[in-house]
Amino acid sequence: MQLYYMAGASSLAAHIVLEWVQASYQLVEMTPESLRSASFLGLNALGKVPVLTHGAFTLTESVAILSYLVDLNPASGLLGGDTRSRAEAMRWLAFLNTEVHPSFRPLLARPEPDEADPPAGRATAAARRAVREHLARLDRQLESRDWIAGVRSVADPYLFVMFRWAVAMDVDLDGLRYLTAFARRMYGDAGTRAALHAEEGLAL
Repeated sequence: MQLYYMAGASSLAAHIVLEWVQASYQLVEMTPESLRSASFLGLNALGKVPVLTHGAFTLTESVAILSYLVDLNPASGLLGGDTRSRAEAMRWLAFLNTEVHPSFRPLLARPEPDEADPPAGRATAAARRAVREHLARLDRQLESRDWIAGVRSVADPYLFVMFRWAVAMDVDLDGLRYLTAFARRMYGDAGTRAALHAEEGLAL
């Protein structure tokens, strides 16, 4: 398997899961320029990561890739052990993918308020508030559990990516102590540390 990624992108979630399931894989680092190359656009016409190739099979979209990796490694238990626990993991994975991730788009496009452009500054502030509201909901979900679905699942690396983005985009995390504790658990995880070391050179 090959994972096409960019450091800090949502592809980190798949990278962590590859470590969790102890898969044999290779990393292919992409840049904004190589995302527009003909060879990569042949894999994903949208020019985005993550992309996973497995032999002749090419897969895009984080939710599909994460689910595929677990189906290849069912003993990992990363989508729960029964129908209801799988549904719970997919519930939070879907929430992260359809609600939380898109709420970052205004911040990724314009991470800093533009004082010379008040409407843009207001839009950025509104986007930070929207992200904060989503993260507050996730914080409440984590109040009585270590992992977002109750047991460790593929939703957790995705949530970890969203937490890292929130920190990078200066979203107010004050008071979100359960979410912060979750992030500490993820940073302490061997698979997470291995993925971060490979992508960003962070110490293990």
